[in-house]
Amino acid sequence: MNISQWTQVFGCITVVCPCALLLLIGGSLLVGRPLSELILGRWLKASVGLSLMATLGVLAIMLFTGSRRELIDLGKMVEIHDVHFHFHIKFVFDRLSVPMAILSLVLCGTVGSFGLSYLHRDAGFQRFFLSFAMFLVGMTFASLAGTIETLFLGWELVGLSSALLVAYFHERQSPVSNGLRVWAIYRLADAAFLAAAIALHHQTGEGDFGVLMGNEAWPAGTASLSNGSALLVGTFLLIAAAGKSGLVPFSGWLPRAMEGPTPSSAIFYGALSVHLGAFLLLRVSPILDQSSLLSWMVIGLGLISAVFAALAGRVQTDIKSALAFASLTQVSIIVVEIGVGFRYLALIHIIGHACMRSLQLLRAPTLLRDYKTMENAIGKTLDHGSPRILAGLGASVQRRLYRGAMERGYMDAMLDECIVNPFVRLFSTFNRWERAWTHWLAGSHHPSNPHSNETPHV
Repeated sequence: MNISQWTQVFGCITVVCPCALLLLIGGSLLVGRPLSELILGRWLKASVGLSLMATLGVLAIMLFTGSRRELIDLGKMVEIHDVHFHFHIKFVFDRLSVPMAILSLVLCGTVGSFGLSYLHRDAGFQRFFLSFAMFLVGMTFASLAGTIETLFLGWELVGLSSALLVAYFHERQSPVSNGLRVWAIYRLADAAFLAAAIALHHQTGEGDFGVLMGNEAWPAGTASLSNGSALLVGTFLLIAAAGKSGLVPFSGWLPRAMEGPTPSSAIFYGALSVHLGAFLLLRVSPILDQSSLLSWMVIGLGLISAVFAALAGRVQTDIKSALAFASLTQVSIIVVEIGVGFRYLALIHIIGHACMRSLQLLRAPTLLRDYKTMENAIGKTLDHGSPRILAGLGASVQRRLYRGAMERGYMDAMLDECIVNPFVRLFSTFNRWERAWTHWLAGSHHPSNPHSNETPHV
């Protein structure tokens, strides 16, 4: 085989191995013959290991040949000629996707190995690794996506698996409630992403990043959009990125996501999932270059989110929430770097921060015990030494900032009041109209449910 064929083989192995793991775990549970912990662990390590070696093989070939981009095209899954729409599965190996894929596989392998011991004999062991395999497939698809449809597929798998693992401890009400909150925010982000994809298809007739951003390798492409179209599409994509990465005003879901097990918190909300919005902005960075207003919107949103996260993180009472807001601070700075135009710096920042935060969250369960051990060893309480960065402000201003940080910017309440409750009232009105119409058709003047006209309130 020639070098081009080897590239295709390695690329297919990179994508197929995580899918095979998901089918194996899901199929065994579907037929009622779940894999033992030992066999599941072996398949997990083999799948991640083979996929990682194949990705490194593609990287080696690209370095040897001097290629800047390699493509694997699986063709059009769905095609509708009348509206010029098609669902195209295509993967690209370039300067952005290869480092992100390697990062995803390394961290998934590390956290997966940790989870095998952490969840040993846990009642939800199989359920956890089914969602974990789904997340691995989603991150692989999103990292290597060559079309906006492929990226959306990976985006959805990551969101679904994340929400399921937030509600992992489903015997308690709080994790389930927080999982629904995370899923609702993700659906808003998904709707914005889908609107951007439809707008791109209407503007250019394509969802292929090679056509949209030019044939040059990332990040040197030029978007084939006008300034107005770039602003419209980029605004939708910015909303999608804000929802997925927990930027303002969607930051309320991030500490709620810490209800999940420690391995999922480490790999999802500290390392990979929280950076997916920033990765989306990197992938469509030529669109940002097309509109200066859009770039300023990205910078402004990043700065506001960074200031909010820095304030909120200082008043948290548990280590996982503090780490969640610390992650948000760094992600917000990464978004600012993208808006300014420092694309390579943002990519390096993502890789370094994801590795560090993942290890910190894996360490979180034993942190308090080690902290007490250190205090017992030296015979006194350790000095926190936290600087008072707001010492120059008045007492009234400090109290207001402290209260706002404790309430996490009142963002959940604002989303409920501005988005959730209007939707609930609207559909409750539709429900009343439908009931009145059906009762009139049935000849009944009294609804069967006496409370059916009440409008629920969130």
